[in-house]
Amino acid sequence: MLSAALEKKHIFVDISAKSEGAIPIEEFKLAREMDKIEVGSKIEVFLEKIENYSGDVVLSREKARKAKTWKKMEKAFENKQDVKGIIISKCKGGFVVDVDSCLCFLPGSQIDLRPLKNFDHLMNVPQTFECVKLDKKRGNIVLSRRSIMERIRDKDRDKIIAKIKEGNIVQGTVKNITEWGVFVDLNGVDALLHITDISWSRINKPSELLSIGQTIKVKVTKIDPKSKKISVSIKHLTEDPYTKIINKYEIGKVYEAVVTKVQDYGCFAKLEEGLEGLIHQSELSWTKKNIHPGKVLSTSQKIKVELLEKDMEKRRLSLSYKKTQINPWIKFAQDHKTGDEFEGAVKNITDYALFISIKNTELDGMIHYKDLSWTEKDTELEKYKKNQQVKFKILEINQESEKIRLGIKQLTNDPFEFFENKKLSDIVTVVVSHSAQNGIFVQVGKKNMTILIKKNQLAKDVENQRPARFVKGDKLDVVITELDKEKRKVSLSIKALEEQQTKEAVKKYGSKDSGGVLGDIFNFKSLKTKKKK
Repeated sequence: MLSAALEKKHIFVDISAKSEGAIPIEEFKLAREMDKIEVGSKIEVFLEKIENYSGDVVLSREKARKAKTWKKMEKAFENKQDVKGIIISKCKGGFVVDVDSCLCFLPGSQIDLRPLKNFDHLMNVPQTFECVKLDKKRGNIVLSRRSIMERIRDKDRDKIIAKIKEGNIVQGTVKNITEWGVFVDLNGVDALLHITDISWSRINKPSELLSIGQTIKVKVTKIDPKSKKISVSIKHLTEDPYTKIINKYEIGKVYEAVVTKVQDYGCFAKLEEGLEGLIHQSELSWTKKNIHPGKVLSTSQKIKVELLEKDMEKRRLSLSYKKTQINPWIKFAQDHKTGDEFEGAVKNITDYALFISIKNTELDGMIHYKDLSWTEKDTELEKYKKNQQVKFKILEINQESEKIRLGIKQLTNDPFEFFENKKLSDIVTVVVSHSAQNGIFVQVGKKNMTILIKKNQLAKDVENQRPARFVKGDKLDVVITELDKEKRKVSLSIKALEEQQTKEAVKKYGSKDSGGVLGDIFNFKSLKTKKKK
């Protein structure tokens, strides 16, 4: 016990040493000892250093208090005993608590069971705490008021729960509302009312039907013996309408409904109160496969649906909206047949086909590049643009796969029909279209098919195999050297005809309507004269 002297910032203490020790006055203010201390008062202090760098004695009142009560706090911590204290001030992260003149830390999260906005009613009032942490090296003591309150609450909770049994109908007050459920106060015990237990019909959020402070009746559906958690239900107060009314509805029949919710994967529709079903995205439209459901139907819209499936165990109904509409695929197949001519607009162009929006229908058809022209070249796609109006012929209608195949080249006769009755070694008459470095291009039949006669097939003699010798419009007789009707491939040759004429010594060749045998070009004229003689 030592005497003390007071100043504004420090309290000087005589410890019978060469010099007095100074203790910051804050250490006394925190413990609210200023009213008890005056000059000559005897206090206990902790000697930290006999002499610091300034030659002063270093003392601490706070450490002295802690040292005195440390053993008491250690015992309370080990035995989990409660301690009495007073919250004297607020600090960063929590509060300062005076326990037998020892300053302890009370975290803000440990002051009550729930976050508090106002702490005034707890200040300077004796409270009971639990010592939850002791750090001897740092000299820290951490307390908790919440653990005491939880202990009291659990005792009361056990008493209340003991009176409640599963199946009981009790009255409670809505305490808190979340997106997924409601917490109900059952006379001091919290119970969970999940969103799926509020109503037999689907709801978007609990706040649509309930509000904080509302008094409601609930049925206790489950009490967990370990966690003591209570689950309650409002919908189980009434009979499940699903089992009562589901038998009124038959699979395959059409019923009136109201759209209640629109999701990315489909729409929910209510047939009547307490009975809803899902219209999957695939059952919304016959033609719009990947469209968002919100672009087909909207909430509160009155519609007709067909019942596809009933799942009694899972309490699910599968509905269809598109089956109440006319199936455009069936209608198109009824109104049109393969071979009909039609028209539409180019909707899309890909690397291999045109996709056509068929006029006066919701349907699209495909024209493969091989069906654009008898040349069957993909370069034909370059001749078309989006929204261009085109005429076509229906080649195939496949209702099962929901595909329509169209063609443009089929609007004209197949030029290859010219070779339908022809065979190898037959002689045909062609007309020169134009010449090129690698040969000449000639037209056959009605001049709607162009064929290349290669340079080495223009004459038997190499010196006569010059494409420039042929003029546009010349009629020529040529022989068929290759003919593949399945692959639509044909090869023609003047050289082969010359060789054939030479070997067989044809008596008669050409005609008034043909191109002759090119006697004047290939020096057959003299041969023709001799035969006449």
